[in-house]
Amino acid sequence: MKKTLILVFCLLTLVVGCKNDTKSDTSATPEQSDLQTLKGDFVYYADAAVLQTSSEIYGVVINTKMHELNQQASAFKTEPTDMVPVEVRGIIIPKPENEEGWPLRIDIKEIVNVSKPKAENNNVIKLGKE
Repeated sequence: MKKTLILVFCLLTLVVGCKNDTKSDTSATPEQSDLQTLKGDFVYYADAAVLQTSSEIYGVVINTKMHELNQQASAFKTEPTDMVPVEVRGIIIPKPENEEGWPLRIDIKEIVNVSKPKAENNNVIKLGKE
């Protein structure tokens, strides 16, 4: 009986001790830890994509996620050149030396929100024949 009681006590101590172990989250890739959230106005037109925040303008890497974002933003556009407010998560990378464009690019990994533009922000001057 005494041996059984000691064995149960040892097992109980082992179980309680293991519950306090902290496990590191190995499901997050190093790439995910570099993700930054940006809010701004997005436009994709003539094979160029741009995200304009309140403090910076980013070129957007053209990939599957960018096309998905453009499809969601298209629902709120009245003109192809309309900018749509978005919130995205992605990796900010410098532009390659030998390419034209904005100094920084964002490689979108996650689309957080796409919303309708406010009417008072539509300061567009249209040129053309009437």
